[in-house]
Amino acid sequence: MRAALLPLGLLVLAACWLISPMGLLPPSFSLHMTMHMGVVALAAPLIAFGVAGGKLDPVGKAPRLFAPIPASVVELIVVWTWHAPALHEATQHSAAALVLEQGSFLVSSLWVWLSAFGGTMRERSERGAAGVVALLLTSMHMTLLGALLALPPRPLYAHSAHGARTSLAPLTDQHLGGAIMLLGGGVSYLLGGLLLTAELLRSARTAREQS
Repeated sequence: MRAALLPLGLLVLAACWLISPMGLLPPSFSLHMTMHMGVVALAAPLIAFGVAGGKLDPVGKAPRLFAPIPASVVELIVVWTWHAPALHEATQHSAAALVLEQGSFLVSSLWVWLSAFGGTMRERSERGAAGVVALLLTSMHMTLLGALLALPPRPLYAHSAHGARTSLAPLTDQHLGGAIMLLGGGVSYLLGGLLLTAELLRSARTAREQS
């Protein structure tokens, strides 16, 4: 099962980064957000689950670098920074900025997912509570950012206000993108937190039965 998750995650990642007809520059805010959520909420957890506990798992080699809560704080900073109007505008006009944005999304989200699920079962149990907090924190801040993008009465980004390459009205495009983040990011990390909680409860029950 785990062996299939890594190639599946890499396939999802490739699909996300080729989602634009141009291969790099996304044609609308909602499509840009679809790319973002595909990377952090689908590809990253699949890749993390695929390598967790295996030879490619970096957590066992450097466990101190994979503290869940600091990783979640870094992802919060990365996500919110790139959604500032000036930086988001840059990704619409510069392939280099878009590559940097997408790369930082992938690295920061992999850091969170591996911090929560990487390493041996014992290592996951030791940092399990922190992993649950990190995943739930990420779910909450993505839900909040999605809501802030989905609710404003006017476009927040200059390229949207002046007409993006989409048939949607600029405000509708932004609202759709916010909803995609709210549902995709919020739900994915929430499910991750619940999955880790269930795993910790099973481990605790097994330990009690064996004692």
